[in-house]
Amino acid sequence: MYVIVAYDVGVERVTRVLKICRKYLTWVQNSLLEGELTPAQLRRLQQELERAIDSQHDSVQFYILPQASVAKRVTLGLVKNEVTQLI
Repeated sequence: MYVIVAYDVGVERVTRVLKICRKYLTWVQNSLLEGELTPAQLRRLQQELERAIDSQHDSVQFYILPQASVAKRVTLGLVKNEVTQLI
């Protein structure tokens, strides 16, 4: 499945949340990551993030698509980090 994650967390937790997300996904721009995950990887990512955030103040959004080809990205302005496939 193709997963897009967007987060809005307290400044003291930003680095930790980004580090967790980058274990599973590709950083696209500030507070936004995306990539292919298995259902098990998605569960692990969600569990790690649940432990890292303050659920009273932070927000993490998951957009789950069946495959990458369903998602179409249109960027206006600077492309901060192009997602690439490594074989």
